[in-house]
Amino acid sequence: MSLLRVYLVEDSPIIRANLIDTLEELAPIKVVGSAESEADAVAWIGEHTQDWDMLIIDIFLKSGSGLSVLRSLQDRGEDRKAVVFSNYATPDIKRRCMELGADEVYDKSREIDALIAYCSGLGFTATGHGDLTE
Repeated sequence: MSLLRVYLVEDSPIIRANLIDTLEELAPIKVVGSAESEADAVAWIGEHTQDWDMLIIDIFLKSGSGLSVLRSLQDRGEDRKAVVFSNYATPDIKRRCMELGADEVYDKSREIDALIAYCSGLGFTATGHGDLTE
């Protein structure tokens, strides 16, 4: 079984736990880890370059910023996705995230279904590994 390996950058323990449960139940996802701060996220990503397929990143973190996490991903390659999932998905924030290399930006309060659909559409299944470049 090969699932989409997701690393979650989210500082709220309640949101993080609920998001993990929801994503793993409704999409072909396995959350491989999480971080509450920019420094922890950037360190994990640097040490685990081949251990994730997608990052889900909040903008406001315990310390640091999801924007800086995005900035650190400039050389990640096309097969690795970065998605912002934030309560602050204003048009200006969306534009800035896309400029920094985000593949998608979703509003936490309204677009969980869109995030799940995006994850499900990446070509991963419960029985095989798909092509992230589709």
